[in-house]
Amino acid sequence: MSDYQAEKRVVRDFHTALEAAQGTAIADVLSAHCAPDLLWRGYHPFHELQGPDAVAAQFWNPLRTSLTRLQRREDVFMAGENRADGQAGVWVVSMGHLMGLFDRPWLGIPPTGKLAFLRYCAFYQVEGGTITETALYFDLPQLMVQAGLQPFPPQTGAQLVQPGPLTHDGLLFDPQPAAEGNRTWACIASMIADLGQWQSGLPIHEELARSWTKDMLWWGPTGIGATYTIPRYVAQHSGLFRASFAERTKTRHLCRVAEGHYGGFFGWPNFTARPTGGFMGMPATGKAGDFRVIDIYRREGDKLAENWVFIDLLHFWNQQGVDILARCTAAPQG
Repeated sequence: MSDYQAEKRVVRDFHTALEAAQGTAIADVLSAHCAPDLLWRGYHPFHELQGPDAVAAQFWNPLRTSLTRLQRREDVFMAGENRADGQAGVWVVSMGHLMGLFDRPWLGIPPTGKLAFLRYCAFYQVEGGTITETALYFDLPQLMVQAGLQPFPPQTGAQLVQPGPLTHDGLLFDPQPAAEGNRTWACIASMIADLGQWQSGLPIHEELARSWTKDMLWWGPTGIGATYTIPRYVAQHSGLFRASFAERTKTRHLCRVAEGHYGGFFGWPNFTARPTGGFMGMPATGKAGDFRVIDIYRREGDKLAENWVFIDLLHFWNQQGVDILARCTAAPQG
């Protein structure tokens, strides 16, 4: 059986304390559960922050002020040894939504006074009972759409608040059979070998069918959207994405974990590619851009059945010379 219970307890205790804290106590909670030199990675406009005080002041305090009565609605929770090349240590993963009442502006996004969901996924490295590193990725454009903004042209996939696993078994609070985690990672690694270089030599539908169930669910970020079944995934994202980019670099990750039927990874960035065709309804710039991505997978048998995807699209478009967040939240001119 997997034995990451101590690390899981550190993160669960951190979440419990964080959600109970108010005001200046948020910084105290981060200081109590995280290393003084905590490295925190987040999506645009936060990027890298150093230390608990900076994370509290720049991310958590403003978010908690804006999304009042905040709840963590968790769908996946797992842990594992880092399987990325040249890396080590135990990481704990939490994925779901941060839900609250959108009562005050956040990052210039206007409040609605209504219920709002911020889709998130967090990777925590735990060493000696302390969180030493965090990657917290979140779908900020999803929140922008809930506030009535239109950050991107019409997307090819579906726009919705995304549910957790079909099987409702993603919260791995208890130890899992180690063999199941190894089996899950073998499926993910096989998929990466095909997808990562777009060079399997097979037609795209056949290539995907080697790694994915026919009823695969791809829960993509706002701007691209979610899609269902291999043919629709090809038509609504994968085929379009491949046609839009050239010179994709090799896939690289800072962390890869798997436990039970679940696994995932993140990079900073995962890969770089140059847009040579239109992407997300916007013209190509020819400028290489980084893709910061978290992927979380659910395995079914010997294939992947669901994939929750977080892509820092605001950062990508910033590199192309388009500040989506600033453009959407700028005050109207008189």
